[in-house]
Order: sequence, then C-alpha cells, then structure tokens
Amino acid sequence: MNIKLVLKLVGRVLLLEAAALAVPLVVTLLYREDPLPFLLAIALVAAAGFGLSALPARHTFFTREGFVAVGLIWIFTGLVGALPFLFSGWFATPMDAIFESCSGFTTTGSTILPEIESLPKGILFWRAFTHWLGGMGVLVLATAILPKLGIRSHYLTQAETPGPVFSKLVPKQSQTSKILYSMYFALTALEVVCLKIAGMPLYDSLIHAFSTAGTGGFSNRNASVGAYDSVAIDVIITIFMLLFSINFAVYFLLLTRKWREALASDELRFFLSVVVGATAIITLFNLSVYDHIGDSLRYAAFQVAAIISTTGFGTADFVLWPQFSQVIIILLMFCGASAGSTGGGMKCSRVLLLLRGIRREIHRITHPCSVEVVKLDGKLVSEATLHTLLVFLGAYVTTIFAAALIISLDGCSFAVSFSAALTCVSNVGPGLEAIGPSGNFAAFSTLSKGVMSLCMIIGRLEIFPILVLLSPSTWRKV
Repeated sequence: MNIKLVLKLVGRVLLLEAAALAVPLVVTLLYREDPLPFLLAIALVAAAGFGLSALPARHTFFTREGFVAVGLIWIFTGLVGALPFLFSGWFATPMDAIFESCSGFTTTGSTILPEIESLPKGILFWRAFTHWLGGMGVLVLATAILPKLGIRSHYLTQAETPGPVFSKLVPKQSQTSKILYSMYFALTALEVVCLKIAGMPLYDSLIHAFSTAGTGGFSNRNASVGAYDSVAIDVIITIFMLLFSINFAVYFLLLTRKWREALASDELRFFLSVVVGATAIITLFNLSVYDHIGDSLRYAAFQVAAIISTTGFGTADFVLWPQFSQVIIILLMFCGASAGSTGGGMKCSRVLLLLRGIRREIHRITHPCSVEVVKLDGKLVSEATLHTLLVFLGAYVTTIFAAALIISLDGCSFAVSFSAALTCVSNVGPGLEAIGPSGNFAAFSTLSKGVMSLCMIIGRLEIFPILVLLSPSTWRKV
C-alpha cells in the first residue's frame, strides 16, 4: 500500500476544497456578514493540504490505492467541509456540523436544522454549494482542473463513479472529466436562468440550482420549494431533477449527434417508464388528499422526481399521503436514478439487470436445455458483472439493516429507523414520520448521526471503497 501517495492525493483535493471555500467567502462579504468562519476554515484546510501535498512518494498506484484514496478523500472532504458550519456557531455540536457537511457533499440533503432561514447567507450558500461539488464527484473535478496527478486517474474515477459498469466518454480520463463538468455547468446555468425568469430571486435560484444539479435538496427556505407556491417553479425544478438523473453519457451521445444510440438506451427507457408509472399511480391514489386532479398530478410528479432523482426537495409532505403512495416512495428510494448521473440509490441499470437476471433464471428452470443471455443496450452482460451486481445488492441491503439496527437504539419506530438508514445510504434526504419532508434529524443521538454520516459516504461511493478502507487485508503487505 503506497500510503504516502494516497495522502499526497488527499492533500491535493484539500487544496481544491480550500479554493472552493473562497466562493462562499465572497458571498459572505457581499452580504456584509462575518467572514471569520470561512477565513479560519480556508487557513486550516490550505495548511493541511500543503503539508500532505509536500509528502515525497513513489508513483506506484493500482486499484487498491485507488479505492483507499477515494474513501479517505471523501471522509476528509466531509470533515473539513464541516469547519465553516462549526466556526459559525449555528451548529450545536461538531457531530451536527459533520452530519450537515456529509449530507451536503454526498448530495443526501438530510438536515439537523429545525430552522433554516435565519442562518447567514454565506453559510446557506456553502451548504448548497457542497451539493454541486459532490454531485459530479470531487475527484472528477480534481482530474478535470488540477495539473497532472502523476497517477492513472482511471483508478480514482472508477472507484468514485456510480453504476455497475465504468466507461469513459473519450480515451483520456482528464478529458472525460472536463466534458462531464462542462455539461454539468451548462445545465446548472440554464436552470438558474429558468428559475430567475420564473420569478425566483437570483440568490435563491443559485441555491436551488446547485441543489438540483447535485440532486441534493438543500434549500434556503424552511418549507423547501413549497415556500414559493409556484407552478412554474415546480415544473422547472421537476424537469431539471429528471435531467440530472439521466446518465451524462446520453447527453454526450446527443452532442455528438448519435441520436439513435442515445435514445436506444435501455436504462433511459426504464427510468422514464418508472417515473411515468409512479406519477400516474400516486396521482390516482392521492385524489382523496387533493381536491383537483391537476393538484394531485403537480405534487405527485414533483415528489416522484425528487425521490427517484434522490434530490429530496419538498412541495408536499408525503407522510400525509395514503400508505400505498408512501410504499411507492420507499421503492423509488431503493431504485434511485440512472448510472452515470448525479443521483443516488441502487441505480436503474442495476434494477433492470436484476429483473432481467430473474427472468433468465425462470426461463432456465422452465427450459433447462436452452441458453439465454442477459443484455443491456444490445450488448452482452458478462457473468462477472452479474455476480458483482448480486454482491453489491447484498452489501447494500446489509448496510441498510445494520445501520437501522444501530439507529433503533435511540428508541424510534421501525419506520423511522429503517427509512433513516435507507435515505442515508440511498442519498435521498427525507424519510418517514418524524424525518419526513417537514421534519429533520436533530433528535437523533451522536452515535446515530455518526452512523448516518458514514452511511451517506458509503452510499455515495457505492459501498466498496469504504469497505476496502475498513478491511484489515487492505493494509497487509502482499
């Protein structure tokens, strides 16, 4: 294990985070607020970054180093991102600040804040900006804008990029990262313009665009998007939540005029089918809650988009919906967005492969002599990929139930314990009952908040980088 090179990479990313902290510092100065929390954070993070970056190290870097580096970088990113929150004095304990930071960078959107609007604008800006930084991935950003890292960055982005199959848009990973962030920035800017035209103030537009782009869900309003009570704003954010939930490789194919290949994506069609089907069903079952079908459709479409994209914004409290609608919401939390998007969850491609794998097994039982393969986008899916899918599913479910077991020590109900673990691992944000769209996570113990913070990082990195980091075999000499 080349730990010195791993720590050197951690230092480079910390320098990048120190530079990112300058953005909310500017906002703080514009609104004439106290800049000290950001100045202290920048000084400490920059000092740590320079110290680690100066470590002499051999440039021996393989898959094991890649997974360990990704795990450590995301843990350190969450910890140092909490410094402005802690120094601001608005968070009661260091664990609360860490929880909020991890929720931001992992684009989960869960919060311990019972009241949001009274916080300084600089702090709220940083809170939403962490979504934008974490949405596409801090290491994707690092490989896009930092000088040559001196390693094969493929190992880093492979460990960070969500989805069952890793692929590059172009041969060079650094160029792929630049293309991804160019599309990411363009879509974010377009949403800011649309929200501004719809009547949302510029500051609010930036906050909500950052949160939508990262599929995070932090708002600067206590009632989230519902505070604006605007059909136009609801529609705009619904559309962009879905756009950011689609694999960015599809947009690259569209930009390169490969229309047929883009539209032939099995995952895209599955994702859109789930969105349309879930919206239609919830709309019908919620007619007992809303007076008009138009209102039922408006709130159902927004919440379906918010949950399947794992953004977590709220315009309605789905805890008050019929039980059947709430069960669909839970299923959408499991499913999540597309692979290669900024969304969380298991990913639609995995769910689709799982369903096709089940269909193949049924066919094998009924026709023992037949040979049937599993395909995705017309391409054969290897048995190794299907095996990895089953292992991931087992690890995913095990992590959720293990976390729920620990959270239940707080004495909360099964619905709260399970949905808290699920929403953190899937990076969704709200849960059920007390932690629904109108609630928060402030009442949990320090232990539970620590477990949930780790679950957010585990879910964002799709489990294995953290498991590799925690495995004793990782640190043994081979």
